[in-house]
Amino acid sequence: MLGIDDPGIYLGYLLSVLSLVACVWYGAANWNKGAEITAEELKRDIDWETKEDQINEEL
Repeated sequence: MLGIDDPGIYLGYLLSVLSLVACVWYGAANWNKGAEITAEELKRDIDWETKEDQINEEL
């Protein structure tokens, strides 16, 4: 079939297509995960900026 005698070649093509499907599914499932900022992270960032402003004023 299609001039390919070795079944290993078909297996390679099949695994390539399956990995493509798996990668697309994984990307769609995890599209925006981790983008949310928690209240603790926000407070830490504000404290960091306040401390940085104080250091810059001292300089």
